[in-house]
Amino acid sequence: MNISRTRLVVLLVIVVCTVAGVGAYLVLAPGSTPRAPVSSAGGTADPSEVAAAAAVPHLVFRSTALGDGYGHVALSPLDNPDGPRTTTVASCERVHASRSAAICLSAEGGFTASYAARVLGPDWTPLRTLPMPGIPSRARVSRDESLVATTSFIHGDSYANPGQFSTRTLVSRIDGSQTDNIEEFALEVNGRAVTAADRNLWGVTFVDRDTFYATAASGGKTWLVRGSLSGRRLVALQEDAECPSVSPDGSHIVYKKRGKLPAGQWRLVAYTVATGAETPLAETRSVDDQVDWLDDQHVVYGLPRSTTGGAAATSDVWVVASDGTGSPAVLVHDAWSPAVVR
Repeated sequence: MNISRTRLVVLLVIVVCTVAGVGAYLVLAPGSTPRAPVSSAGGTADPSEVAAAAAVPHLVFRSTALGDGYGHVALSPLDNPDGPRTTTVASCERVHASRSAAICLSAEGGFTASYAARVLGPDWTPLRTLPMPGIPSRARVSRDESLVATTSFIHGDSYANPGQFSTRTLVSRIDGSQTDNIEEFALEVNGRAVTAADRNLWGVTFVDRDTFYATAASGGKTWLVRGSLSGRRLVALQEDAECPSVSPDGSHIVYKKRGKLPAGQWRLVAYTVATGAETPLAETRSVDDQVDWLDDQHVVYGLPRSTTGGAAATSDVWVVASDGTGSPAVLVHDAWSPAVVR
């Protein structure tokens, strides 16, 4: 073997070892999130089983049970939500669903970070791709399945300090025919226009095909806002409110409220639309999630599961009454990003 050929072989060995080492680091590095292989749908159910699971009232969620199905969307019946789950082919960071459509936000693998928002059909395979300019954060499908909303982080990755991150919140027709960046809408707080460069919008929840609620932030403050797609206008209703979710009957909104808590800590609060009254829920732990409604009296939400060392090995979906009574309880173990489908 001549010298040049020897050098070539050595170089190839170094390259192979380097790539393998990077791959091992991405999988095993401390604090990394275990993922199902991008090209594999291991542990998923037969399509007929998925269809049967979707034919009854059910809960949709991201499975955080360690194993082949980690990160995949799963379904469980509402009459036995913590029982056997049916795992779909879809793998999502955040998911929300209705009876025949879903929105799936995902982080794509590879050396360059990329993100995707996909509308999924009843078989949980992609129908179309929508714009997704940053790190997945929040997602919603309207109850009539005409609209989807996505929020992503463009700069920063935490809601702990308003004004120190940048979001992009898009509302799209589910058929992909139109997309609105609601951060371009006119924002009014106490009768005055807010045009500051640090404006951010996130956490959409739909009332109908035109009206929605969301969070607006500027100057270190947040507000619950009511928006109109046709009017391209947002009006603040309540200060110190984030990630709203409106009840099926439209009478109440549950959101997270900071109050006097430290940065990065929130308390779930129910807001009565007719009166503006606020009622703290019985969940006293900090919840950094956009709740969904189990029915008109209960909400569901994800919480990381703490371990002895303070780290979160996985997460669970909890349920609590929306009137401030009772106690929170685990609804589904090893789950995240719940959506109730009836």
